[in-house]
Amino acid sequence: MVTQGVKGLAITPVDPTVAPALDKAVAAGIKVVLVDNSIPGWKGQTALVSTNNLNGGKIAGEFLKTKLKDGDKIAILEGVPGVPALDERVTGMMEGLGGVKVDVVAKGATNCTLELGTSVTEDILTANPDLKAIYAACGPPIPGAVKSLANANIANDKIILVGFDACCGELEAIRAGTEDASVAQFPAKMGELGIATVVKAIHGDPVDANVDTGAGLVTPENVKDFE
Repeated sequence: MVTQGVKGLAITPVDPTVAPALDKAVAAGIKVVLVDNSIPGWKGQTALVSTNNLNGGKIAGEFLKTKLKDGDKIAILEGVPGVPALDERVTGMMEGLGGVKVDVVAKGATNCTLELGTSVTEDILTANPDLKAIYAACGPPIPGAVKSLANANIANDKIILVGFDACCGELEAIRAGTEDASVAQFPAKMGELGIATVVKAIHGDPVDANVDTGAGLVTPENVKDFE
């Protein structure tokens, strides 16, 4: 695209290896707008259009705060450690818990896959039979966690399960009562604002360095609003 002489790029980077190619784009005067993910240590973007993942994590933590008390044991299904968006969801969740001093007894990377969501949850449950809650930093591991809880014959109301993304079977799980809540992003809005932002930048109009596309909590009470 740099060779073709485009004026702007909207891109969702999945790892930092794209940065050298984007450096070439910036050097050629191309406006680069990152959508959904930032690139650690890279500052060449005109704007980042994404969910404020820290705030999204806080939403999850504030929900868990209403369900947990001091000393309760929780586990965290991480996404891909080192990816800022996913790490911020965990940091935000802990901040959202506020003054509730929970005991984080386990953290496990899932690479945001169902398969690792299943196996990591199995290991956590085996080591921590008195677990009170599980928080997943992305959606795909949730069905795996639900499966592991069912295989262990753990009742739906025994462990609080909260996810992030409201995707990949989560809405069905919330309707079925096997997941308590999830933080929803608005991907269509993200795409729309990503393109709108790069067009503004090309035209020389002012754009915000960080464009927040919002987040909301999905629960059994409002799940129909997100379908």
